[in-house]
Amino acid sequence: MFLPLFLHAAGVIQRPNTFVKYNTEDKALVGRIDAKLQKLGLLLPHVTTPLANYVPVTIFGSLLTVSGQLPMLDGKVACVGKIGGDVSMDDAVQAARLCALNIVAQVRHALDGDLDRVVQCLRLGGFVNSIDTFTQQSVIVNGASDLIVDVFGDAGKHARSSISVASLPLGAAVEVEAMFAIAV
Repeated sequence: MFLPLFLHAAGVIQRPNTFVKYNTEDKALVGRIDAKLQKLGLLLPHVTTPLANYVPVTIFGSLLTVSGQLPMLDGKVACVGKIGGDVSMDDAVQAARLCALNIVAQVRHALDGDLDRVVQCLRLGGFVNSIDTFTQQSVIVNGASDLIVDVFGDAGKHARSSISVASLPLGAAVEVEAMFAIAV
C-alpha cells in the first residue's frame, strides 16, 4: 500500500507535515544543479544502504552506475503492490519519481556533493511490478525520466528501458537504475 504521499505544487514529494530533507552530512549546497533542485522545490532524501551484497554506486573512469533504487521514504518502501491491481497509475508514477529522487541523492553522495560533475545521464532502467495484462510501463517510468530531465536539463536526456516484472524487492511497485557520464 502507498504511504500517504502528495506532490506539492512545486514538485516536492511530501507526507503530511513532513518534508524529505537533504542529508546534512553532505557539503553545503553550492552548485548549479543544487540551485536547480532548490528552484524546482525538490528536496533529496537520505541515501539508503543496500538490502543485500552490493554497493549503491560504482564509479569506473567517467562512468557512474547507480544500483536499482526503490521508492524509499523515511526508511520504508512508499509504494507496495502491483500496478494495474492494487496500485494506481498516479501512485506508480509518483513512486517512479521518488526512485529518481533517490538516484539523484545517491549520485550526489557518491560525488561528494558535487552534482555539477554529471555530464550526461546515459540510461535509466525501469522495472514495473505489474499485473500480466498491464502494458503502460513506459508511462510509469516517465515519472523517473521527467524528474531526471527536470533536474539535469539536456544532460538528463537518456536512453531507457521500461520492463514489467512479476515482483520486486520488499514488494515495491517500481525500481529504477541509472548510468551517468561524469567529469573526472
